[in-house]
Amino acid sequence: MDLSGTTLREIAVRRLGVVRYDEALALQKSLVEERKAGRIPDQLLLLQHPPVITLGVKTRNDRGHIVASDEELRAEGVEVFETGRGGDVTYHGPGQLVGYPILDLKPDLCDVHQYVRDLEEVMIRMAATFGVSAGRVPGLTGAWVGDEKLAAIGVRISRWITSHGFAFNVNTDLRHFGFIIPCGIEDKGVTSLEALVGHAVDMRAVEDAAIAAFAAVLACQVIEAAGESGLSSLTSGEAEPQPRVAAGGGAPRH
Repeated sequence: MDLSGTTLREIAVRRLGVVRYDEALALQKSLVEERKAGRIPDQLLLLQHPPVITLGVKTRNDRGHIVASDEELRAEGVEVFETGRGGDVTYHGPGQLVGYPILDLKPDLCDVHQYVRDLEEVMIRMAATFGVSAGRVPGLTGAWVGDEKLAAIGVRISRWITSHGFAFNVNTDLRHFGFIIPCGIEDKGVTSLEALVGHAVDMRAVEDAAIAAFAAVLACQVIEAAGESGLSSLTSGEAEPQPRVAAGGGAPRH
């Protein structure tokens, strides 16, 4: 794709640290409305959650894919939330990088399947940064290493504004996936970057890899706040940060 003379999309990246799931839901809802109104540019939120099991639209009224008892979940400090995203049941927790893109797909990216493929490509490139060869599994979403899922996808799109997104296992406590049937898939496993490379991986480095991959695949210019920007900076009406990292290139259209 020749992007000479083309204005790249701008995406504001926010590194939010650890955020409760209910707070992240409320934040996404607010940002989606702001994006619909054109008051903010596209956003990419990078964060971690305390231990939580989330139910997608397929299972919000059915907890059959949660195999742990309420007592076991309470003992481990794991909450359960229903969400508005697509997909089945999944787990979020410390050591897992969660990305929530709030994007206006209009006018040129209005293809839900392509958007999911692009998110997969982002995660495949993230893994490659650390020497891990990840790929796709026909008929399923996410990034996989063999029969084990490294990263999951669950998105919501309203009037072509996206929310929810991806979860990439970095140093995640994989025991907690034993509380559920991840994504309702019984014959596949779950893995993490730590398990694959044999040591803990710096989360900041994974965030950097996510930003670089997102910029390349979505052919966008990244605008990142200098330093950490917590929730307060997104709700206090602060000015948009100036560009710190710019990356562009043709997004691979698979």
